[in-house]
Amino acid sequence: MNNLRKEFTTLSITLIAVGIALNLALGTIVLRLGLPLYLDSIGTVLVGALVGPWAGAVTGFLSNLVWTLTGLYPQAFAWAGVAAIIGALAGVFARSGWLNSVGKAALAGLITGIVSAVLSAPIATYVFGGVVGAGTDALVAAFRAAGLDALMSNVAQGTFSDPLDKLVTFVIVWSLLLALPAREKARFGNLPVASTARAPQGATRRPVGKAAKKTATKKAATKKSARRK
Repeated sequence: MNNLRKEFTTLSITLIAVGIALNLALGTIVLRLGLPLYLDSIGTVLVGALVGPWAGAVTGFLSNLVWTLTGLYPQAFAWAGVAAIIGALAGVFARSGWLNSVGKAALAGLITGIVSAVLSAPIATYVFGGVVGAGTDALVAAFRAAGLDALMSNVAQGTFSDPLDKLVTFVIVWSLLLALPAREKARFGNLPVASTARAPQGATRRPVGKAAKKTATKKAATKKSARRK
C-alpha cells in the first residue's frame, strides 16, 4: 500500500496527465497517417519507467478511455486493459534495470510487444471482426488473402506490428531517460538512478555511503601524519 501511495503524488499525477496527452497526440497522428504501427504508448512507458507499475497501468488505461471519450478513436477503450498491462510491464522492467541499456530496453520492448499481440488479437477478432480502423487493417487483409482465418490473421499482424512498435517505444523512452538528469529521475523513485547516471567526461564521481566514510578517514589520517612531520 505504501508503494501504491508513493506512485501517486502530485508530481507523478502531473506526469500521468502529460503521458496521456503524449499518447493521444502521437497515437492520433499515426492513426491518421495509416501506418502499421501505433506509437500510442510512449507516455505510458515513460510514466511506468519513472514512477512505477501502478502509475504506468493507470496512464495506459486512462489514455484509452480518454481516446474513446474524445471520439478520436472510439474503439480504443476495448484495449484499455492491454494498455494498462503495457504500463505495468514498463514499470517492472525499469525497476529491474532493463532500461539501463539500449539492448535491454529493446528486449523489454519485444517482450512487451509479444504480450500485447497475444492479448490484443482476440479483441480485434471477436469484438471488431478483425477490422479496427487503423493502418494495421491492411496487414490483416493481406494475411486473410493468404488464407489465414480472422483470428490467425490478427495474431500474425500483431506478431509483426506489436513487437516492432514496442521496441521503438522502449528505445525512445530509454533515450529520453538517458537525457534526463539523475536528480530528476530520483524525484520519482522507480528507476535505479545510480546505475543510469553518467558522470561528465573528465569528472570524478564522489564516493557515497561507506566509501565516503573510508575516504574521509584516510584524509584525516593523512593530515595528522603530515602535521607530525
